[in-house]
Amino acid sequence: MKKLFLFKIFVFLFITLFCALGTWQLYRLQWKQNLINDIKRGLESVPILYTSDLNKNYQRVKLSGEYIFEKQIYLYSLNQKGAPGYDVITPFQTTNKENVLINRGWIQKDKKNNLPMISTLTDITGMLRMANRRNIFTPENDIKENIWFYLNSEDIEKSTGMKFSKYIVYLEDKNIKIPQPKKITIDLPNNHLKYAITWYSISISILLYYLYFRRNK
Repeated sequence: MKKLFLFKIFVFLFITLFCALGTWQLYRLQWKQNLINDIKRGLESVPILYTSDLNKNYQRVKLSGEYIFEKQIYLYSLNQKGAPGYDVITPFQTTNKENVLINRGWIQKDKKNNLPMISTLTDITGMLRMANRRNIFTPENDIKENIWFYLNSEDIEKSTGMKFSKYIVYLEDKNIKIPQPKKITIDLPNNHLKYAITWYSISISILLYYLYFRRNK
C-alpha cells in the first residue's frame, strides 16, 4: 500500500510539473507573438526626431549631432553566425545636447582597437530599443579593459561621466560595413507552441500509463 501511495504522489507531481511547463510555454508564446508584432510595427514606422523623453521600443528615429569616440564601449556579443566579437556602443550628443548611446554594429575581436575613422558630426537613422537586462549568468563588466557584458546606468556613468536613457539607438545604414550594423528582424525563433504540446503530451502519457497500471492492479 505504501508503494502504491508513493507511486500516486509521483504521478501527481510529474503531471502537475509538466502541465505547468506547458502552460508557461503558452505564456512565452503570447509574449513572443507580442514582441514580433512590436518589431513589425517598428520596421514599418516612419523615423521621427529623437528626444530623451521618447520611450517606445522598436520606434525608428533620426538624430543629428556628434559621436564621442573617446568614450566608446565594447559590448561582448555574437554575430548571426555565432562568432564572438563586440557590439560597438558609441555615445552621441544631439544638436539639442541630449546624450544617447548608439549601437553602431558588430566587429570581430581583433578590430577592437583598429576601427576605421569617421567624422564625428553626422546625421543618423536607427531603431530605438531598450537595453537588455543582466541575468544570473552574465559576468561582471571589465570597465578597465573596456570589455562589457551588459549595459547598466551605474557602470556607464562611471566609465563615461555621462548619463543616458535606458533606450539605445541601433544604427541603420546599409553602406557601413565595419562595424556591421545589427539587423533587426521579425524572424525570431518561436517554438513555444511545439514545446507546450510536448509537455502536455508527456503529462497525458503519464496519466494514461497510471490509469492502465491501476486497471491491471
